[in-house]
Amino acid sequence: MSSENYTSDILSKWNTFKIKIIFQGMLVGSLTGLLIVLYRVFAEKAFNFSSNVYLYLKHQPFLIPVWFIFLALMGIFIGYLVEKEPMISGSGIPQVEGVLLRKLKLNWLKVLIFKFVGGIVCLAGGLSVGREGPSIQMGAVLADGYCEVTKRPKIKINFLITAGASAGLAASFNAPLAGVIFALEEVHKNFSPIVLTTTLAASITSSFVAGNFFGMEPIFHVNIKDAIPLTSYPYLIVLGIIVGITGIFFNKGLLKTQDLYAKQKLIKKKYWPVIPFLLAGVLGFFIPEVLGGGHVLIDSVLNSNSFSLIFLFQLVIVKYIFTLICYGSTSPGGIFLPLLVIGSLIGIIYGSLLVKYLGFNQTYIPNLIIIAMAGYFTAIVKAPITGIILLTEMTGSFSHLLSIALVSIIAYTITELLNSKPIYESLFERLIPSSKDIFHGESKHKVILEIPVCLESKLENKMISEIEWPSNCLIAAIKRGDSEIIPKGNTIMYASDYLIVLTNEDSASNINDCLCQYGGVSQLLS
Repeated sequence: MSSENYTSDILSKWNTFKIKIIFQGMLVGSLTGLLIVLYRVFAEKAFNFSSNVYLYLKHQPFLIPVWFIFLALMGIFIGYLVEKEPMISGSGIPQVEGVLLRKLKLNWLKVLIFKFVGGIVCLAGGLSVGREGPSIQMGAVLADGYCEVTKRPKIKINFLITAGASAGLAASFNAPLAGVIFALEEVHKNFSPIVLTTTLAASITSSFVAGNFFGMEPIFHVNIKDAIPLTSYPYLIVLGIIVGITGIFFNKGLLKTQDLYAKQKLIKKKYWPVIPFLLAGVLGFFIPEVLGGGHVLIDSVLNSNSFSLIFLFQLVIVKYIFTLICYGSTSPGGIFLPLLVIGSLIGIIYGSLLVKYLGFNQTYIPNLIIIAMAGYFTAIVKAPITGIILLTEMTGSFSHLLSIALVSIIAYTITELLNSKPIYESLFERLIPSSKDIFHGESKHKVILEIPVCLESKLENKMISEIEWPSNCLIAAIKRGDSEIIPKGNTIMYASDYLIVLTNEDSASNINDCLCQYGGVSQLLS
């Protein structure tokens, strides 16, 4: 066992640890960047294959039955992969959160291979799934594999898994800042200095690696001429309400679709993926724009005015239903890109209606599309900072930053008023009871938790000795600004402090949950 698993060694090497973890984050970022580059190349080829098949079949209709048989076989293959490794189902983000909470375990190599292959097959079949969820999960499991192969001490694993997740998103979307913010805001739910510096190092490195292959241009090519004038901001308030409500509708629809799959008894679970594959075959002949994640569709919407309102309504409805059917079937793939597509369609429909009936300036429709995407993302994921930064990086324009922030906060407020949970939190809650991959730690291994002290929490303005701490935990230090305090019984904890807590691996999950409640955070990953 590494000496770094002993309490005395961990505490004595704490300052060195904070430096080493940054360089290890850069290494994880480099490896993740190379992996996601490979995944993006295959994903693009898979989508092009699917698109070309339908063009070919229009001239060779006698081969259509053969294509549907092939689609069914792809669905059966995906069902087989998910049956053998359930941790690859869906986007993989709830699974990563479960691992970080020490509630789930995974076989990193098996998940990595199955997720990679499964994601590519789904895109080749035309399923409405994105590459970002698999990229995040593969980055996380690659970091886990790095820790296992190099025998990193247990205290480093979660920091590096978070770094891998952020690097995966950064390389997938050319969005290093969004990768960092998403990892902190959604995956880790902790803005501690160590997590921040490690994820930042990984995201920048990963984005640099990907940029050497794909260039540093924004993912979406959009010509934003001017920011929306302040006199038009009342329209944005209405847009914020619309995307907030429709985002809630997406979340409820996704969960309801999962329930419908589970309730029906006609088709066994391992054959569920056949349903979206066959449906993709039908849609490919009638409305092929909804196939795949939707990157091409977003670019078309941003740079073309050729779509009629009726067709736009058809697109948003079909894309919405198709995405729910794909994700509910347990097929491996993300919802980031599909939900951004739906948001963009809502934006162009709203803008077109404003132009037609209220004399809105048509040149601002691309602005509305970008703004609606960010607001819709916020309503579903409930990560407003990520949504704002993500769309800013993906478009390469800061001119609409204020308007994006306004719509995002309105959408977020709507979801709060209507008690809508973040989609990944809801999916995580459903995942834990049904999962067989429950994590069981070992008492001989030590881990470090970072617990923030929030305003009006049980810990704020209290002395260490006044709190009834759970057993098997040691308050090793208090991070306050740039200083680190060795705590005593009469040390007072203030809001914005970070408690550095040392505990056994097998107790970490329960202690983390307990201290999060003490600190005023409903659930915090460390």
